[in-house]
Amino acid sequence: MTAQRALVTGGAGFLGSHLCDALLGEGYSVIVVDNLLTGRLTNLDHLRNEPRFELKQLDICEPFDCGRVDYVFHFASPASPVDYMAHGIATLKVGSLGTFHALEIARKYGAKYLISSTSECYGDPLEHPQKETYWGHVNPIGPRSVYDEAKRFSEAATMAYHRYHHIDTRILRIFNTYGPRMQVNDGRVIPNFMKQAIGGEELTVYGDGSQTRSFCYVSDEIEGIMRLARSSEHEPVNIGNPNEFTILECARRVLDVTGSKSKIRFEALPQDDPRQRRPDISKAKRLLDWEPKIDLEVGLQMSLHYFQTAALEQKVRSI
Repeated sequence: MTAQRALVTGGAGFLGSHLCDALLGEGYSVIVVDNLLTGRLTNLDHLRNEPRFELKQLDICEPFDCGRVDYVFHFASPASPVDYMAHGIATLKVGSLGTFHALEIARKYGAKYLISSTSECYGDPLEHPQKETYWGHVNPIGPRSVYDEAKRFSEAATMAYHRYHHIDTRILRIFNTYGPRMQVNDGRVIPNFMKQAIGGEELTVYGDGSQTRSFCYVSDEIEGIMRLARSSEHEPVNIGNPNEFTILECARRVLDVTGSKSKIRFEALPQDDPRQRRPDISKAKRLLDWEPKIDLEVGLQMSLHYFQTAALEQKVRSI
């Protein structure tokens, strides 16, 4: 019997590449479509000789068709503040045009469809922790809106295709995820702290560091994604770690794990930076029998070698 075929848009990115590994591990044939705006070929180097893997470098903001697929995983989008601030128009386009084109592939081939959305849909939340039923508190014209509104639009388009075209859809709301294959210069909390601590630089904390985040190790996140893909739930599901840390606590954990003697430097808080972020995962527990297993300190220890190597490679390239 022919293996089921999965399309992963943005598969050269951090999460997308780990998703490819999981799909191949379950026997799928995988095709990645990525324009490499923020994705990296090095994330897929280990799959180069895998006969069930194929990579096409193209822009999904233009119509495309890679043939019959059974699953569409739409993960294409700049995801870090550094990337989506630099590529704001591209972020809006991939969340709109790219989403429509990915949905049309699912419609054409009767494929199941899963979109990676984000906790940014909740904005600077007034409800804490955040349940999927919360509509959010988002600035639609602020500097972060290119990402927030692209993802909110993607969710709306996904539900429209489900309602009007009866596409079998899933909506994944990702909270802060970390681990190997992240870009060390992408500006997100953990890679930023890791790079600074490993390099002996001061750790940059914005505001007074009292704002909170919840960090999910990548293997836990991927397990949740795979369980959601196999489910029959069409409305959004939070997949994240409900353990909440202040940014200052996170900085201190990174210093402990790296053994760094770096100091902490405080800078002004960016506009619309969320004051708190923590997922309510009761829905994922109930529907998917899923919850994360890896706590922050263990996940940081598991990520340390990768960040040390990546930081060294970046330093060599800059010489």
